[in-house]
Amino acid sequence: MRFALFPKNLTLFNKTRVLEQQIDEFLDKVSQAGLVFNRAIEVYLADGASEEFEGFLQQEERIEAKGDALRRTIEIELYAQTLIPDLRGDVLRLLEDMDHLVNVYEGNLFRLSIQRPNVPPQFREGFLELTRTVVTCVETVVLAARSFFRDMNAVRDHNAKVIFYETEADKIGTRLQRSIFGSELPLEHKNHLRYFIERIDELANAAEDVADTLAIYTIKRRV
Repeated sequence: MRFALFPKNLTLFNKTRVLEQQIDEFLDKVSQAGLVFNRAIEVYLADGASEEFEGFLQQEERIEAKGDALRRTIEIELYAQTLIPDLRGDVLRLLEDMDHLVNVYEGNLFRLSIQRPNVPPQFREGFLELTRTVVTCVETVVLAARSFFRDMNAVRDHNAKVIFYETEADKIGTRLQRSIFGSELPLEHKNHLRYFIERIDELANAAEDVADTLAIYTIKRRV
């Protein structure tokens, strides 16, 4: 059985533009966190935990703090103004899940700053490719989240791309690990690099989880 498409003008923002702007700004922070993360990884692979890298870490911290503040403001707005009461819980859960993605970005940069893994030159392109893919995956789920609030007909298309990028990230991570463990590096060095591959890949897995949740929320709005 096929579900009817939503009217193109169906939106959760029938009552206030303020809430719309706040959620837009919050999702902007998730996108910004990905851009900073990608650039920070590029700098780390080129120069290690340099002053420039630490600057990106501090920038990520500021983005995370601003995102948390926005999420709390939105939560207050939803309850205080009795906005979208039938979907309030779903919206809050979605924002928490998106906020988790920013936390993972920040946490990974902190791990790099503290543990400072040595990535040999022959593996750096693999780390860059993995990073770019997971950041694209997260950015695609940001687009899906924006669509949930404005054009639910587009959520499915964005979610399909999230699944594609998550699968690609798994392939890249697996290929990179095979290369590392097939090398002559000491086992402890291999395991240290594996740990960071898994932590970076975690972003794509988390984005796919958000996409799965969005799919459920979208179906709920059809009934």
